[in-house]
Amino acid sequence: MSELAMHEIDMLKENLAERAAAEGLIDVSYRLVDSPLGQLMLAATERGIVRVAFGSEDFDAVLGSLAEKVGVRVLHRRAPLDAAATQLDEYFTHARTGFELSLDHRLSSGYRLEVQLALPRIGYGHTASYKEMAALTGRPAAVRAVGTACATNPLPILVPCHRVLRSDGSLGGYLGGLDAKRVLLALEQDPAA
Repeated sequence: MSELAMHEIDMLKENLAERAAAEGLIDVSYRLVDSPLGQLMLAATERGIVRVAFGSEDFDAVLGSLAEKVGVRVLHRRAPLDAAATQLDEYFTHARTGFELSLDHRLSSGYRLEVQLALPRIGYGHTASYKEMAALTGRPAAVRAVGTACATNPLPILVPCHRVLRSDGSLGGYLGGLDAKRVLLALEQDPAA
């Protein structure tokens, strides 16, 4: 198939997706973006960004989970995620230290959500321990629960769980893997990283 024919097919798909969106027929829009961490999948509802996924998570499995938890009408659409893609690019090129995006927190609840809502209080270039986060949320004994909240954060990078470390300064875990956590921490510490 020629490049022109492929372009026409892509345009047709995009037009159909926009018509479906205009008629309220889409529950989740998603797109892939390149980053220093590899490809990331961004997903959004009408409320805001609902999921950021790393390539290591298996995008098809993430889309399946979104279909189960949010709605089965999941469609590839770039436009609703343009601002998120731009802001992530700015973050990775040191032009942005925080995000100004609407977030849809429906994939978290209870104490996990409470922790995830508190994570942005850790400023760019700073870290906090799991113990400090437990204290910040008013539950000083909930150190393991903070770890679970970070490990299940559906909005990594945007909600900066990578800034949470063990009390001894070691990394702990990270949904995108420890290499991704190292890259994010180094990026925020050193503009030349």
